[in-house]
Amino acid sequence: MNNTLYLIAVITVIAIITWILRAFPFLLFGNRPLPKTIQYLGKVLPPAIMTVLVIYCLRATNIGQFPYGIPELVACTIIVILQILKKNMYLSIIVGTACYMILIRIV
Repeated sequence: MNNTLYLIAVITVIAIITWILRAFPFLLFGNRPLPKTIQYLGKVLPPAIMTVLVIYCLRATNIGQFPYGIPELVACTIIVILQILKKNMYLSIIVGTACYMILIRIV
């Protein structure tokens, strides 16, 4: 019983902190226009973070040994093509991940 109460308390605290962190920018800026610096960061950080994540994920790919990075290359290519054609991040990520998972099982 104590363990269950502890888990509920932890989840409640995490939920409250998450809500506060998400509400903070709205409380801070309200209806005022965002400062130019924040607008700039909002424009350049998402692609920069995605680039770092891609590099991080592909850093251990061994192109000198079978399967020569083929699953990674095919999955990344599919993601880029889907993103260009459909401009739907969720579709690109889901299809790319599924493709990669299938390829690493069959290659």
